[in-house]
Amino acid sequence: ELMALAFETDSTRISTFMLAHDGSNRPFPELGINSGHHELSHHRKNQQHLEMIARIDLFYMQQFAKFLQRLKNTREGEGNLPDHSMIVYGSGIADGDRHSHNDLPVLLAGRGNGQLDPGRLIENREGTPMSNLYLSLLEKMGVKAQQIGDSTGRLSGI
Repeated sequence: ELMALAFETDSTRISTFMLAHDGSNRPFPELGINSGHHELSHHRKNQQHLEMIARIDLFYMQQFAKFLQRLKNTREGEGNLPDHSMIVYGSGIADGDRHSHNDLPVLLAGRGNGQLDPGRLIENREGTPMSNLYLSLLEKMGVKAQQIGDSTGRLSGI
């Protein structure tokens, strides 16, 4: 709510929000889940643990959807806030059981003033660093950077 309000009032145009610390063992009693998130993420293919992680993931996605809907309901110029935004939602780990950092689940929302073409699934080649996305987004914002962190180039097709 605070991030949406900051965007609506043009107090800022850049924000980072971490939903949970990667090693958090926070339970979700509001979802009927009393086990800790981190413990559940080491599921060892236990079906009950996988189902609880899926419910937690759904909860987080629902919160993100509410955020996007609020932005969408906010008029700005000839469109709305997402028309003029680039919003990255994702995780640094694809599978907590294996601590895998490849094939990360990432969602890019918004149209970025016409710089982005949303509504598609883009699969990049294996080993593509996440920082390639950030480098690509900077370029679309007019920032000339050659590299960010471990980036190896820009993504095509976003």
